Amino acid sequence: MTTFFKDPDAIAALSEEAFYVTQQSGTERPGTGKLLNNKEPGLYVDIVSGEPLFASADKYESGCGWPSFTKPIKPAHVQEIEDRSLGMIRTEVRSTHGDSHLGHVFPDGPADRGGLRYCINSASLRFIHLDDMADEGYGDYINQVEDHR
Repeated sequence: MTTFFKDPDAIAALSEEAFYVTQQSGTERPGTGKLLNNKEPGLYVDIVSGEPLFASADKYESGCGWPSFTKPIKPAHVQEIEDRSLGMIRTEVRSTHGDSHLGHVFPDGPADRGGLRYCINSASLRFIHLDDMADEGYGDYINQVEDHR
């Protein structure tokens, strides 16, 4: 079993934007994220720890300007924390082992898929294409990246 952790080498290699988002709880500008329009099958993992976070089968177009997902691929890899910044109450989403800021979760997602919208910064994610998942050690998740609805 793979051990996931907050990797100092991965943090040192982050782009300025990825560091701002993951380590300083920042937000990328809407509509600018490299994974926003990605429609390829695969897995989205924490850019710092590599822990699996979201499957392509759970990604959808919400129109919010950031990649949106209906649920985490493995809930134990995602922490939800009350966020009272910006004068409002929201629920922040962080990776459990990497402690990376990912984004926020809102209760306005597709009702037929659980009603949640995980609004996630592209800068906090690394995408692993379905074709590469087994080679990169994520073979156990292959059956979850295809749309089974």
